Amino acid sequence: MDHVTLKQLRYFDALARHCHFGRAAEACAISQPALSMQIKEMEQTLGGVLLERGARQVGLTKFGEGIARRVRDILRSVDELGDFARASRDRLAGRLRIGMIPTIAPYLLPTVIGNLARIHPELDIHVRETLTQKLIQELAEGRLDTAIVALPVSEPSLAEVALFSENFLLVRPGEDEGTPVPSSEALREMRLLLLEEGHCFRDQALSFCNMQSSPPREVLDANSLSTLVQMVSAGIGVTLIPEMAVAVETRRASVSVARFKNPQPSRTIGMVWRKTSPLARQLLEISEVVRLSAETLRKQHATGSASRGRRT
Repeated sequence: MDHVTLKQLRYFDALARHCHFGRAAEACAISQPALSMQIKEMEQTLGGVLLERGARQVGLTKFGEGIARRVRDILRSVDELGDFARASRDRLAGRLRIGMIPTIAPYLLPTVIGNLARIHPELDIHVRETLTQKLIQELAEGRLDTAIVALPVSEPSLAEVALFSENFLLVRPGEDEGTPVPSSEALREMRLLLLEEGHCFRDQALSFCNMQSSPPREVLDANSLSTLVQMVSAGIGVTLIPEMAVAVETRRASVSVARFKNPQPSRTIGMVWRKTSPLARQLLEISEVVRLSAETLRKQHATGSASRGRRT
C-alpha cells in the first residue's frame, strides 16, 4: 500500500480523541487488533511514528499531533461533501448530528425528536449530550451538525439563532411554601446549591446573585439538576433551576417552587452551527421545529400546573 485510506484517517481520528485502543475500536465498530493493524499500516505509509503506546493509554507523538490536526480538517471536508449532497435534496433526509447541553436535553429532547421524526421521517438523528465548551469544539471539528445551547456563544465561525427564553425559578424546602421570596442579594447569604464548574447554567445563576468572581463558602456543587432538587428536598439548601425542568424534577420531591420578582433571571436558548455548513438552510428549518417543540412543552407545563393548583 502506498497511500493512506479514508478508513485509516477515521480510525486514527478516533484514536487521537479517545487515547485508548479499546474505546477507539468500539467507537469505530471494529476489533482492537484490526484497528491496531490499520494504524501501523498508516504509520508505515507516512514514514513516521504517530503514537506513544503505553500500557493502558496511548498518546500522540509530535508528528502524530501535526497529522491529527490535518486529519480533522480532511474528515471535516469529506463530511461537508456529504452535507452538500444532502443540501441539494428537496427533503430533509440522512444523518443529523445534534448536540444539547445537559440542562436542556432531558426536558426538550423527547418532544423535539418526536416532532422531527413525524415531520422528517427520513432523518437519521444522532444526539450528543455534553457541556457547551465540548459541543462548540465538536461543531468546529465537524463532528456535530448543530447544537442547542444557551446563547450567546460568541464564536465568530458559528451562526446563532435564538429560539426561546425561559426564567429561572427558586426551589426551596417544602416548609418554605408561601414565605417571602428572597432577593438576589439575600440569596448570597443562603446555602446555595449549584451545578459543578463547566455548566453554563452555574455561571448564569452566579451572575444573577452577583457572585461570579467570588462564590461564598456556602455554595455546594452537584452534577445534575435532579441531584440539586433532591438536596433541597433533604433540607440542605436552596437552588435555581430553569423553568423547563420544573415539572420533571420536582414531581417527586418535597420542595416548593417560587418565581422571583421582575426582572426575573432568565436565559436565551438557541441553535448554533458552522457558518460554512452546506446544511444551513435545512438547519434553519429544524430550528423552527425546535422552537415550536419548546412552545408546545411550555403550554403543557402551564396546563399541568393549573390543573394541579400549583402555586409558583
